[in-house]
Amino acid sequence: MNREPTHSQTLTTITPPSTPADPAPVLPRAAAVRPAERTNHGDTVVDPYAWLAHKDDPEVIAYLETENAYTDAMTGGQAKLAETLFSEIKGRTQETDLSVPSRRGDWWYYTRTAEGQQYPTYCRRPVLPGQTTPPVDAAPGEDEQVLLDCNELAKDKPFFSLGVFNVSPGGHLLAYSTDLAGNERFTLQVKNLVTGETAPDEVHETYYGCAWTRDSSALYYTTVDAAWRPNKLWRHVIGTPASEDEVVFTEPDERFRVSVHLTRSERYVVITAESSLTSEVWLADAQDPTARPRLVLPRRHGVKYSVEDQSGADGGRLLILHNDDALNFTLASLPLAAPMPTDAPATPLASPADLVPLIAHRDDTRLLDVDAFAGHFVLHFRRDGLTGLRIYASDGTQREVGFPEPIYAVSPGSNPEYSSGLFRLYYESLATPDSVYDADISTGELTLLKRRPVLPLPGRGDYDPTEYEQHREWATASDGTAIPISLICRKGTPLDNSSPLMLYGYGSYEHSIDPYFSISRLSLLDRGFVFAIAHVRGGGELGRRWYEDGKLLHKTNTFTDFVACAAHLVATGWTSASRLVARGGSAGGLLMGAAANLAP
Repeated sequence: MNREPTHSQTLTTITPPSTPADPAPVLPRAAAVRPAERTNHGDTVVDPYAWLAHKDDPEVIAYLETENAYTDAMTGGQAKLAETLFSEIKGRTQETDLSVPSRRGDWWYYTRTAEGQQYPTYCRRPVLPGQTTPPVDAAPGEDEQVLLDCNELAKDKPFFSLGVFNVSPGGHLLAYSTDLAGNERFTLQVKNLVTGETAPDEVHETYYGCAWTRDSSALYYTTVDAAWRPNKLWRHVIGTPASEDEVVFTEPDERFRVSVHLTRSERYVVITAESSLTSEVWLADAQDPTARPRLVLPRRHGVKYSVEDQSGADGGRLLILHNDDALNFTLASLPLAAPMPTDAPATPLASPADLVPLIAHRDDTRLLDVDAFAGHFVLHFRRDGLTGLRIYASDGTQREVGFPEPIYAVSPGSNPEYSSGLFRLYYESLATPDSVYDADISTGELTLLKRRPVLPLPGRGDYDPTEYEQHREWATASDGTAIPISLICRKGTPLDNSSPLMLYGYGSYEHSIDPYFSISRLSLLDRGFVFAIAHVRGGGELGRRWYEDGKLLHKTNTFTDFVACAAHLVATGWTSASRLVARGGSAGGLLMGAAANLAP
């Protein structure tokens, strides 16, 4: 589910700080102006603060220390409130929990989190005879098998990060990788889930992503070049030293990154070379550990495509989602022979003219992804600023999964079973906590499996989403474009400009900030705050055009859209200029700087 692209959340308050006890107040120190020129592509820029980029310079450190002292002085009177807020957030959060198990073969796979522990524990338990519903509240028992305890792996280590976690098709081997230095260079290992032993053939300096062959005899993985770009795909034969690993694919173009995965049908290993504008896909027969990859469609600048396999006795077909002359993407199929030819691997399996259209391009609908299964496929799309799912059955019938709330976010969940008659999905809104459903493919009926718990605070009772209101507003940008805004507040919040409001924005990389639930946000809403998301251009909320109208020479639209949203919220009584807080992280930090200068 989509989230703000930051890993930590910091709550703020508009309560004026108390006067410091020290009669000599700490004043903010202006950074020294030291103009420095840099020239790129014939364009010279003068940066007065370039010296601050040298993080190890004692003068830079001294400057940052004075800034920290100023912050401490200005917020010193809020320590008690900060402690209260932290206690509320922690008190509402259930730390000991169990993810909804996903079935793969004869096992239910899930993770456990425990109070006081920093990392999850990966587990599985056998599927009981006749069992169709996942054991969502199962306690640890004799039938539970711990596959990987990340807390044990991280014990006494200064840093720990898990790179890949990939159980083999037969369910008896686990490939996992760890980074103990924080440099995203991982050590890949294989654990025997039957004996519990870890194989001695470690592979060092690997990157994210790996894929098994169907017989689990070999493992594909990626490595990076000096620029940290995944550029090579290797094949490791289990039980042999890493020095004997074979390079299967190399991407020489520095604009492209290589990734790998196994199709849900377990028929093909999919190798993707992708840049920001262009992609290319190769398939290797997963049933042949020595297979050479075969190119699907030739690389063409500006054309992106992805491939899903729907295997059949006659070879089946590939589902290809692409943007060739289709800005918002379209879906096509490509019939396959059985078996797929492996001669002349660099010769494409097909040309664009060979594709059979399945779902036509629409100006108002962005096709995001497709999941293929034995008898159906599910399309993930975006329309009118909201996400959606549509099920297409093999008999030609189709149905859209519906939800009652005015604004929400829905996305595919974990669906490893190729022949499943259920489709796992995630759902949430600004008021509804993260929820996991199974949709029946034949009827469309939704079964709620689990909803993220919100623990009651002392004296306040259980969390009740009906105590909050969700709204969709539309601001008018400087060029007349309508910009959507998602809002949540407590019921009865007055529209008289008296309410404090936090306005969040991002607007980059076609990354959409969809309506999402947040436990920490409740502490703001319960104090009278309104929370709003400005869905500015540069994101993907209204399709690919929305992204393109907020990048490169159109990037200023991102900034002016945010200002227009703020002005709209003031003009319609949601807040006032003096009670408006703006927030953005990562690429949204650029937005904050621009907005603060455009409309202080």
